[in-house]
Amino acid sequence: MSDYVLLTGGTGLLGRYLIRELTDRRVRLALLVRPTRKMSAEQRVDALMATWDAQLGRQLPRPHVIEGDLTRPDLGLDDLDRDWIAENCDLVLHNAASLTFHGTDPDGEPWRSNVEGTRAILELCRTAGIADLHQVSTAYVCGLRTDRVLESQLDVGQEPGNDYERSKMAAEMLVREADFLSPPTIYRPSIIVGDSQSGFSTTFHGFYAALHLAHTLWQTASSESRSAVRAEQAPTRLTLDGNERKNFVTVDWVARAISEILVRSDYHGQTYHLTSSDPVTTGVMSAVLEQVIENCHNSFVGPGPLKDPSNIEKLFYEQMQVYSSYWRDDPEFDTRNTCEALPELPATAVDHDMLVRLSEAAIEMGFRWRDRLVASPEPATR
Repeated sequence: MSDYVLLTGGTGLLGRYLIRELTDRRVRLALLVRPTRKMSAEQRVDALMATWDAQLGRQLPRPHVIEGDLTRPDLGLDDLDRDWIAENCDLVLHNAASLTFHGTDPDGEPWRSNVEGTRAILELCRTAGIADLHQVSTAYVCGLRTDRVLESQLDVGQEPGNDYERSKMAAEMLVREADFLSPPTIYRPSIIVGDSQSGFSTTFHGFYAALHLAHTLWQTASSESRSAVRAEQAPTRLTLDGNERKNFVTVDWVARAISEILVRSDYHGQTYHLTSSDPVTTGVMSAVLEQVIENCHNSFVGPGPLKDPSNIEKLFYEQMQVYSSYWRDDPEFDTRNTCEALPELPATAVDHDMLVRLSEAAIEMGFRWRDRLVASPEPATR
């Protein structure tokens, strides 16, 4: 692969692991990156790459950085940037997305990034003459299905569980309908968690959100009077039955799987479920919370409103309302294409011990990560 791969979403959790995996495979990367209020696109990438250099103990090759934004007209690109992409890029890996579960404005998130952003990327591919598009979708385009979900299926009349799923399904349909593309390559990971070795993560949604909230609530309760703590010692009631399955995959495995497929053109043009064959139950997740959070005790009471909720239960369910659809039982995901392409790369097992390791790492990080701004070199003096 001699030309550049244009990567979107490179500064996100999966994106930074894709940068590491692809550069280690000698893939030349161009990153489409938006600036923030405090950092330019170049500075964001410099900080991210410096983090990798420190963690790996070696320097990774630097990508070409293009300042752009999925939510701006024409991606915020000028003519020089567009000409450079047309001249140098032969493949787009569209990884950027909004993880907003519930949109209150049809012109806002997640629609703006996931649907209109994908539409803008497709237009860029069309005008730049790029026919090879790889899109990171999600296994949860399956919505509320309970049957076996095939990699070959998309819209079978299913009801999405939330606006994130609805928007990602619409985005995948846009890609599939683009008649100027070669058959697109679609990656559908399930719920991405941190690094299987270090526990490192930069985003803390879903399971992490429940962990963070429970940790905060119990820390607060433990810092109050002993009588207050004793009053809350009854187990926190969970409106689940403990058997709901959640499909977790580690970010390092997902990035490696995508990278292995991307560098092998004979496996392009397929859809790949990047999912686990052994989901984790909510019962296991509850046991993890009890192990890593002092004084945390849970009980399963099944679906339905709680009678006389405690203060902790009230706060927990108020804050977790946005994730109400997240805790449903996951279906079985067909992985025939993935197993054929990656027979020697099974998904890393996310079990009780792995979740403990990931949870302890998140707590130690304070559920926050920011790459440090790299200082500009001092000007040389005469």
